[in-house]
Amino acid sequence: MTISKVLTGSCLDYLEDGKKLGKVDLTFLDPPFNQNKDYKFHDDNLTTEEYWQMMKNVCQGIYNVTSDGGAIYFMQREKNTEEVLRCLRETGWTLQNLIIWKKKTSAVPVAGKFGKHYQILAYATKGEKARVFNRLRISPPLPANYKYERENGVYVTDIWDDIRELTSGYFAGDEAIRDENGERFHKQQSPIALLLRIILSSTKAGDTVFDPFAGTGTTLVTANQISRKSIGIEIDPKNAELIQKRLKTIREPDKIDKYFDEYKYTEDLSTLWGAETPKTVIKTKSKQPSLFKQG
Repeated sequence: MTISKVLTGSCLDYLEDGKKLGKVDLTFLDPPFNQNKDYKFHDDNLTTEEYWQMMKNVCQGIYNVTSDGGAIYFMQREKNTEEVLRCLRETGWTLQNLIIWKKKTSAVPVAGKFGKHYQILAYATKGEKARVFNRLRISPPLPANYKYERENGVYVTDIWDDIRELTSGYFAGDEAIRDENGERFHKQQSPIALLLRIILSSTKAGDTVFDPFAGTGTTLVTANQISRKSIGIEIDPKNAELIQKRLKTIREPDKIDKYFDEYKYTEDLSTLWGAETPKTVIKTKSKQPSLFKQG
């Protein structure tokens, strides 16, 4: 049985005593971006120095509990790339790739400079070499003017432009969690497809995946379905309760079977997938009930 553990509180408190967490093999670090958003249990308007000292403490704590060769994927705004790399370098991590997650929506216009169209994911390891790295193959649509279909797909590179973010409003789709009034529960919810790629790339079945800012629990929900253990820390009790509900009942939009065919050219995919290999992918567009109405 896959084990998912949800802890409530500050990740810094848990990371201070690593024995409470044990060893982890992969961390997805997607913290608040210090944009003065209204979080009930977190000050999102720290000074620049305070914020990056906090991030450095988090990166150090994660490093201490990570297995040799284990990985971290640190997601941030593009303008903070320099600080992200500094945090990782000064806490012992070895950078492997700077991944560009290109958004599929329109670029955000900015006065006086080019519009913003991506976020970064800094992929780093504890040590020079990753303990696990699976070379995934995908088969995205052919670029314009390409004449022949690929026979066996292409390897995933450091540009990820095939995963749609959960945009605000109507275009967020069924995957975005909503409350009983139809409002977005968490506007920064990460897509299942993003976490699936990260977990498939840097773990094997039975490994432990960690999310210190668990939010709505997408990391745990994804890991749970492909035979990875997971630990999530969430400071907001309401969010932690939501994560437990998502884990207890996997909603149709959260199911990963529909993504299996995207990776069908990956070597030994059935073993890598960990769970029972999907035989048929059934796509539906039925609207899902709010998690808050499931009791």
